[in-house]
Amino acid sequence: MNRMIIAALLTLTICIGRVSAVERFDMADFGVVPGGKNLSAKVTKALEHIRAEARGDSLVICFRPGRYDFHPEGAARRMYYISNHAEYRGGQVPLERPVAVALPLEDFKGLTVEGNGALFVCHGCMLPVSLVRSEGCTLRDFAIDFQESCFPSARILKNEGRAGGITFEPFPDARWRLSPDSVFEAYAQGEWGSRPFYATAYEAGTGRVAYNTGDVDFPNYSLVAQGTRAVRAPHWQDKRLKPGHILLLRTWDRPAPGIFLHDNTDTSLRNLKIHHAGGMGVLAQLCTDVTLDSLQVRLSGRDSLRHITTIADATHFVQCSGRISSTNGYYERMGDDAINVHGVYLRVDRRLDDRTVAGRFMYEQTYGFEWGTAGDTVQFVRRETSEACGGVRRIVSVTPMDGAGTTDGARLLRIVFDRPLDEAVTGGDAWCMENLTRTPEVRFAHNTVRDNRARGALFTTPRRVVVEDNVFDHVSGSAILISGDCSYWYESGACRDVLIRGNRFVNVLSSPAMECHAVISIAPLVGNLTAQRQSYHGSIRIVGNRFDVFDAPVVFARSVEQLLFRDNVIHTNTEYPPYHENRSRFRLEKVGKADIEIE
Repeated sequence: MNRMIIAALLTLTICIGRVSAVERFDMADFGVVPGGKNLSAKVTKALEHIRAEARGDSLVICFRPGRYDFHPEGAARRMYYISNHAEYRGGQVPLERPVAVALPLEDFKGLTVEGNGALFVCHGCMLPVSLVRSEGCTLRDFAIDFQESCFPSARILKNEGRAGGITFEPFPDARWRLSPDSVFEAYAQGEWGSRPFYATAYEAGTGRVAYNTGDVDFPNYSLVAQGTRAVRAPHWQDKRLKPGHILLLRTWDRPAPGIFLHDNTDTSLRNLKIHHAGGMGVLAQLCTDVTLDSLQVRLSGRDSLRHITTIADATHFVQCSGRISSTNGYYERMGDDAINVHGVYLRVDRRLDDRTVAGRFMYEQTYGFEWGTAGDTVQFVRRETSEACGGVRRIVSVTPMDGAGTTDGARLLRIVFDRPLDEAVTGGDAWCMENLTRTPEVRFAHNTVRDNRARGALFTTPRRVVVEDNVFDHVSGSAILISGDCSYWYESGACRDVLIRGNRFVNVLSSPAMECHAVISIAPLVGNLTAQRQSYHGSIRIVGNRFDVFDAPVVFARSVEQLLFRDNVIHTNTEYPPYHENRSRFRLEKVGKADIEIE
């Protein structure tokens, strides 16, 4: 008994010691309190002080409840290369410039940011939160919003077809003008110069993407003012657009996500809300083990004029590893998908010697970060057929071949491998390569995805993927897309083990979107499918789901080794008229073994 008492006391002493080692910093002690003033400079100074003063491996930064405002003036400036984000501002080439960061969290270990319900509101072009090169960190209990929408919204007043085009009225909160050359220009992200060239249309009552519209062209020229608030676009001919439809007038600009995670290990985001962001909601690259629990990407309810949350995906994971867990989330009105997980194909630009290649980032918004390091394993893929060939090699070294001699900003990398390459691996457009080490396992469960443009969930990773007990409600494209390509996005990671179980799909696929051939679309982009001898994707199992559909296509599968569809319920309704060009419940292209059972 005495030994047990002594052991218990020792355990208690250790636990008390651990608790006492936690350092707490109240941001109010640094003058960071709610109140409407620009707090950027104070937060920057406070974080510098905390980083310098912190002594242990566990610290908590606390905010008090209330609204905190951040402006670019006084904010920290960082030159981050953020995958799938870019600013163009009227040009054809993405700009490279530092971004203002409201909360730059860098090089921390054991950090918890405790928001206590705080609301962080950014003004102009900003990145609200960055967490970089950190370990064992948690962000919890705060919300992110922007004072101004990144793109203007408008309401269609008249559609006169060939006779007069479309007349629309920008929302009262939009800052806009007609330029001397009769072009609609918007003031967004703190500056003039946004000239929209396409639009997304939404239903006025529900806020859903308008039926059978997809992205629509916006002929932004020869515009005519109609009174003080309305604008007529005489060349805009689109009979699908109706009076009352809400338009989001867009460009390809994605300045920054709401939260940027880079090169971190063991990161948790818990009970966070993102009401608006100029790119993704959460963008994670080169991270190991990321947990999202009760993340909400949803409208704030404070602004009845806003119809979109994030301009692009709610969450996006690039070149990550370990385990990604996304549970109990709520995702609505995004400009793209709820989740996208993928790696990055580099093109084999040229073969430098038997063990060395020059690898090039190809997608213009994805470059400039560490693609791989010594010890990572790499696989080569033929671009024409998307087949893995030439065996696996291990990286010895990676060095930039352009830029300023660092990986930051580099588009071309010299990669040395541990042993000679297969003779077939050559340069030019014939081959790509992917990093197999930086591929994560994924669990996406107990989430609600609704009323968004594009798709619900995208997965491109060879490790196990489980998608279960989610609700996909009026997603305009496919609820789930399993893709991969060596030609446009260069998103790598052919799926080998996917389980889609216990989900409900409610009238998704209501509007055209890229690669969306069915409610569940398995659609890798293969240049020459006829010549392909090896399936791109492996085993995909779809079991125990409920499909509430108004149109025909339920599953589309291309280049899959094994497909199982069992114990699912399909119910047809009449909410929308059928329109999809794919008239097959199940359409299979180059599927090795298919086991499809229909009740």
